[in-house]
Amino acid sequence: MPSHDEEFFCAGVVTGTHGLRGDLKVKPLSGEPDVLLSSEQIRLVAPGQPDREHRVLSKRLHKDRVLLRLEGLEHLNQVERLKGAEIHCRIADLPDLEDEDFYWYQIQGMQVVDRTLGDLGTLESYFTTAAHDTWVVQGPYGEVLIPAVDKFFVSIDPEAGLVTVDLPEGLVEAEDS
Repeated sequence: MPSHDEEFFCAGVVTGTHGLRGDLKVKPLSGEPDVLLSSEQIRLVAPGQPDREHRVLSKRLHKDRVLLRLEGLEHLNQVERLKGAEIHCRIADLPDLEDEDFYWYQIQGMQVVDRTLGDLGTLESYFTTAAHDTWVVQGPYGEVLIPAVDKFFVSIDPEAGLVTVDLPEGLVEAEDS
């Protein structure tokens, strides 16, 4: 699971390389590439290697990925082994959000509770559709897919690590008692 610390958060995952000059193909975790495209400095977190900070030499959008070229990693031979590495960006570089908006790193892993059914589980991931984002919750009802639309959300409390929802009947398959 992507991670974050007090200073950095995981903004994307390296899915491959592009070209001979060491461009990394990065899948943005938020669905939005803006953070990756605005970052001047990133931290590369690769399994089995020490975390290293790099200055971003170039960045551009390519299909649904962001291409990043990092200082010190400017040749294909230097980056081929980085598939699966995380790209972390500075929290301080993020633009402020409206009061009721959150960055993914702030809500991932929160407990999700429905007013009627109670505990639904942990917010694990999300995916984007043409209409809206959909949250993936894992818990006692198995995988629950929650459309991320205002009408289903009662409250989101990052300090308590709790999301309260009021889902329509039939969205969660509950076993009969």
